[in-house]
Amino acid sequence: MDTSIQPLFTAEHATCRMPKTTTAAADDAVRLPSLFRGFAHRHDDVEFKTIFSDVAFTLHRGDIVDLVGPSGTGKSTLLTTVAQLNPYASADLTLEGTPSTAMTPERWRREVAYLPQRPTLTGASVREAILMPFTLRVHRFSDDGSSLDERRPDEATLRRTLDTVGCSDIELERPPQDLSVGQQARVCLLRTLLTLPKVMLADEVDAGLDEENADKVGEILAYAAREKGMAIVRVRHRAADGRATRTLHLEAGVLTEITGNVAAVPAQAHGNERTESEATR
Repeated sequence: MDTSIQPLFTAEHATCRMPKTTTAAADDAVRLPSLFRGFAHRHDDVEFKTIFSDVAFTLHRGDIVDLVGPSGTGKSTLLTTVAQLNPYASADLTLEGTPSTAMTPERWRREVAYLPQRPTLTGASVREAILMPFTLRVHRFSDDGSSLDERRPDEATLRRTLDTVGCSDIELERPPQDLSVGQQARVCLLRTLLTLPKVMLADEVDAGLDEENADKVGEILAYAAREKGMAIVRVRHRAADGRATRTLHLEAGVLTEITGNVAAVPAQAHGNERTESEATR
């Protein structure tokens, strides 16, 4: 069998049920888990709403998948489900044929990276901000306790990568708080890229950016897919930029794959101009 066509990542039976309202009593009743831990909650007085149920999709190396749909339909929730960061969600997940249940939390977080819409840059300089993940245990030690220090980029790699992905305007010595919003977005994205995940989940990382910076962010993601073989999922509310290899649409708990010539997929589009083939529900 030609293993080159086997998916890098699969998600099956993804389901999320969220509390309809959050009260002090409900908060007290919920115990947020560590990654991969079950969580116990009393829901005698809490009503739950199903965001999506039995959703499934696959990713291949080099994929750039745009995840679109109306606001509030659960796109970000689906990403946190895949990242194993949502205590109200469950899914059967595999990476390179290995189920998530057979991996440690640290390994999953190395391999499947979630990038929120507004990540934080810490440190006295851009250099420190980019290198921050490599100070954490998850990126310092493998499952067997051996060192991962060789994954930490050196000075030359930092500068070369910045220049390669169109960030030559960003100085490593500069305080991160002095960067523009667009520069901060690119640095956050570059920081995640340098940790070399196999799957990157980008949650509206181009939101609020002007067209020039949004295009630069798109090019960084394209570089990660093209040159590093990462599979990228982008939650987007912008017009299609031509970089996506596939487009998934989530609405009313149903995930569909958009086929045909898709020029743009606005978040609030409900017309019949696109052809959809049902992926799962």
